[in-house]
Amino acid sequence: MILDHTDKKILEVLLRDARTPYSKIARQLNLSESTVYLRVKKLMNHGVLKGFHADVDRVKVGFKVMAFILVKTMPGKYVKILKEISRIQNVLEVHEITGEYSGLIKIVARNQEELASIIDRIGGIEGISDTNIMFVLRTIKEEKNIPITLI
Repeated sequence: MILDHTDKKILEVLLRDARTPYSKIARQLNLSESTVYLRVKKLMNHGVLKGFHADVDRVKVGFKVMAFILVKTMPGKYVKILKEISRIQNVLEVHEITGEYSGLIKIVARNQEELASIIDRIGGIEGISDTNIMFVLRTIKEEKNIPITLI
């Protein structure tokens, strides 16, 4: 879907605050409220807008530990294994990747003990031949969305 100037402006407002009422967006962009509603509906129907989400600070709710795990699987089993890993609650992201490893997994835990338990669970999945665990010491940048200037 090709986004026009108005679509981008609406997205820009919603990226700043997804709770912004359509009436306020309409006033800011000099549009009718129904135009904003229809544009947002179109963006959602085309999958450009996938939803409206709360941004929870993981550390403030007790998840102080984060790690990335590279997973190497037996040939032909990576899809099944990555799907199984994705069902683990503490797993936030699962990416199929190229190279020596099959998957890149992002996990969070309350503490080192919980992290060790999750790593043991992942390592115990049949068909995994190797893992490489990287602990996050500090997050420098973490974006949830593509900057509007790139769209």
